[in-house]
Amino acid sequence: MKQRYAIFAAYNRWSNERLYNVAASLPDTDYRADRGAFFSSIHGTLNHMLVADRIWMKRFTKIGDAPTRLDKILYDDLSSLRAARAEEDERIEDFISSLTADDLDGMLRYRTMVNPVEIEQPLSAALDHFFNHQTHHRGQVHCLLTAIIGNIATPSLDLLIFHRETQERPALMKYKPQRSHDVNRP
Repeated sequence: MKQRYAIFAAYNRWSNERLYNVAASLPDTDYRADRGAFFSSIHGTLNHMLVADRIWMKRFTKIGDAPTRLDKILYDDLSSLRAARAEEDERIEDFISSLTADDLDGMLRYRTMVNPVEIEQPLSAALDHFFNHQTHHRGQVHCLLTAIIGNIATPSLDLLIFHRETQERPALMKYKPQRSHDVNRP
């Protein structure tokens, strides 16, 4: 199970780098335009993703800052936001690599934000949500980018593409690159 989360953490970094590379190429007006997403713009959504990751990492590690609003703008400029994102992605990878099998079989206790209640759930279930939440909002940013620059210019975020490009594959995955060959040749 730990390998699965290590792959998700690496995929998280890879996907974020791809999105930030494209976001950095946009005119600021496109980057900040309210396009009706949950957090209005690409800028608002990228900030929300960092906010949520910090909240969860505080729950997981008991270390770091945890914003008190899901729509908080942590960084107003893309350069600072991008640097903070890279640091958080490294923190996520370090946290995942520190986990033991016992940790992954353990429970996590925390207090929710929107309708505050105490929750206790398996750490693995919380990690599943954590990585799924990232994917959910990256999908929103991807959709916004596609609307702005088109489908061909927007990079794929498919997990299988990550596996192929980075060779980060689960042990059970039997992907082998296709070789071009002519079956009629000896």
